[in-house]
Amino acid sequence: MDQEARLVTVDHAWSGRWSGRSLLRLDAHGVVFAGSVDEHDADTLAGAAPPHVRGTVLAPFTDSHVHLGLIDAAQLPVGGISRVVDLGWDPTIAHGWLGRSGRDGWPEVTIAGGLITAPGGYPSRSGWAPRRASLTVGGLRTATRLRRAARFVEHQHALGASVVKVTLNTDAGPTLDDATVRAVVDAAHGLDLPVVAHVQGVGQAARAVDAGIDRFAHTPFSERLGDDLVARLAASTTWVTTLDIHGRGEGGTEHETAVDNLSRFRAAGGRVLYGTDLGNGDLPLGVNERELRAMGRAGFGLAGLLDALSPDVAETTGGARLPFTRVTWIADAPRASASSDERAAWLARATALTADELLAVALEEKTR
Repeated sequence: MDQEARLVTVDHAWSGRWSGRSLLRLDAHGVVFAGSVDEHDADTLAGAAPPHVRGTVLAPFTDSHVHLGLIDAAQLPVGGISRVVDLGWDPTIAHGWLGRSGRDGWPEVTIAGGLITAPGGYPSRSGWAPRRASLTVGGLRTATRLRRAARFVEHQHALGASVVKVTLNTDAGPTLDDATVRAVVDAAHGLDLPVVAHVQGVGQAARAVDAGIDRFAHTPFSERLGDDLVARLAASTTWVTTLDIHGRGEGGTEHETAVDNLSRFRAAGGRVLYGTDLGNGDLPLGVNERELRAMGRAGFGLAGLLDALSPDVAETTGGARLPFTRVTWIADAPRASASSDERAAWLARATALTADELLAVALEEKTR
């Protein structure tokens, strides 16, 4: 696209709030939501009417739990995902993905790097992760373990990690002791990095909150959490959904437990991110309708789904939107009377478009 900005209009827009017929500014930096057409004076729209995009344009969708080493990342924007958080792979390989972030058809990428774990702990015997994805913290002396844990955090940060991941999975082997988990948290927070944990096994959610973990990679599914614990977690942690990995949304004990925990966590004010654990089984490469349907069962309306799908929506001072490399396009509008499942199906029709691609849609519409 030329450096000079182009304007297009759209039937409906959402970038943290809804507006009707809206103006979008397209340039070499991306797409800016410029507000309702009615908010602009005649000089802004002087001359020929801007080309029009039918349907709805929304802020970019993020999958907050993927494993890029197990999927074809270039398929994700086609399926509506503009941004991803890779939560565990060989750190050197993951570092290389940052150079492809937003390029070559890839979504924007942030990484955790490797997974900090105990000797023999998850995911070292899981089969899905490469050997170097497990960052093992060993040593008989506590002081040794604490130093090694901090060094792993520093190394991940040096390789471009935006989040640090630790595993607390008693169903798949030994876990780190409390002091070592705390050392990971302290080292990460010292570098302004949040800590995400794979929490699995009875009692591990309580351990995680006691250690100061910021984010759960999965909605807890091993046990029904007590209401008091849910309230503590809602006050201090963010959960990534990943409901569909349990029986693919068709029921089962773990699925039902996760939905119940998520429903109460959300009701208690907890922050929720949409995420699928993409690469874990037969999951769609894009917006997962089954995941959204399960979130609907946990009480999410359209506003809640959008907040979970677009966690990075931000406004600069004065209300001007930051440019997005890609935005979400759906060729029609949501129905106010839609059921929960119908909302999920509507969102699953999304595709992610660059400024050039969005302009092409508008120009194609103009020639019809």
